Amino acid sequence: MSDYDFDLFVIGGGSGGVRAARMAAQRGLRVALAEVLGTQGLGGTCVNLGCIPKKLYSYAAHYSEAFEEARGFGWQLGETRFDWATLKANRAKEIARLNGVYANLLSGSGVTRFDGFARLVGDHDIELATLHADGSPGHQRFSAAHILIATGGTPHVPHFSGREHVITSNEVFDLEPFPKRLLIVGGGYIACEFACIFNGLGARVTQLYRGEQVLRGFDDEIRHFASAEMAKAGVDLHLNAGVVDIRKTDDGLVVRCEDGNTLTVDAALYATGRVPNTEGLGLEAVGVAQGAKGEVIVDERYRTNVPHVFAVGDVTDRVQLTPVALGEAMVVVDEICGPAPGKAPRDMSYDFVPTAVFTHPSIGTVGLSEAQARERFGDVTIFRSEFKALKHTLSGRNERTLMKLVVDTKTDRVVGLHMVGAEAGEIVQGFAVALKAGATKAVFDSTIGIHPTAAEEFVTMREPVKRAAAG
Repeated sequence: MSDYDFDLFVIGGGSGGVRAARMAAQRGLRVALAEVLGTQGLGGTCVNLGCIPKKLYSYAAHYSEAFEEARGFGWQLGETRFDWATLKANRAKEIARLNGVYANLLSGSGVTRFDGFARLVGDHDIELATLHADGSPGHQRFSAAHILIATGGTPHVPHFSGREHVITSNEVFDLEPFPKRLLIVGGGYIACEFACIFNGLGARVTQLYRGEQVLRGFDDEIRHFASAEMAKAGVDLHLNAGVVDIRKTDDGLVVRCEDGNTLTVDAALYATGRVPNTEGLGLEAVGVAQGAKGEVIVDERYRTNVPHVFAVGDVTDRVQLTPVALGEAMVVVDEICGPAPGKAPRDMSYDFVPTAVFTHPSIGTVGLSEAQARERFGDVTIFRSEFKALKHTLSGRNERTLMKLVVDTKTDRVVGLHMVGAEAGEIVQGFAVALKAGATKAVFDSTIGIHPTAAEEFVTMREPVKRAAAG
């Protein structure tokens, strides 16, 4: 590989790109990484415009609930006031700190960093577009034995009249002023999370979704239960509903809906999916195969049809989760460098990948939904528990918790575990290890619960749900 400027050139400074770059450098490779830092810092969508700021804003939104709940526990609180500017400033400060952490990880590993837009211009050649100190454009060209595409995804907004007036999750964190009336269009986890966040922060939130129920792809019971809890908390959710057009007026954005009704809002957030961020990368010129949405097509080792070009993370449109991109990056490092001494090459499994949705209340899930399990195994046994959490016996809130186990009847293995309730992600993360290890319902039953907790319900459910026979 010494005939090239670098052994590995990574395009994209998100979670997967940074992990691959620094781990490959630690294994002795000459590694470069390019990211356009003028638009966001290192860390990609997760750090800058996704997981981290979203969770911080979710924490902020929960305080409004906590202030109300405190009265039931004897606390007398004075007047409370939310300051949007303070939250934005403190979030920006924390994100800047994390950007620095990523930069230090790369420099400490010996990775050469470039601030610029990189694209493929030859089989092993990358052109880097940069800006000189005086603002004039500049170009550099490098060669690399291996190239990794890790440019992530970007929000997609459909074409309609008034499209120019809407925002996406990229802009929502720094809205000015705070939107007292907010429209959210979409029914995925991003739409539902921001609906709950801004509802908790004090906005009047209207959510429109063209489907029959939000959170498509999740277990059906979880979807219906979570949407009911969101509505109960104040989110004005409309299903089978869409937007015709949006007009800007002195009073705000006037939204004409498909049912003929109109509403006036201060901001309209479109969370209608994300697409692979491949525009301008030069993939076509090199012959890298792409799918219908522009996703980079890769094999099980994340190699494209061009043998020395790899891709990981959201740009491949597989499982759009940060920890998944990290795992994929390590497979690429082993593929290029060979496995670490004394270890087998890493593989990436998409079975039992846990995930959380930071709605209020939150969702945690791992494994198969009930419908998926029935399709795969035929005979499944369902265990379900719905209850008011101990905290809310005094808080005055009518929030409820749902827990569900999906069991392959033939083997007794637990193949799906789902929860809607406080700290669902924290709880499900632990149980994900058990499902990955192949735990059976008998193992769950023999495990002693921690009392009093919500999590103990997963090991104390004994009576299966009786489903009506088909037909």
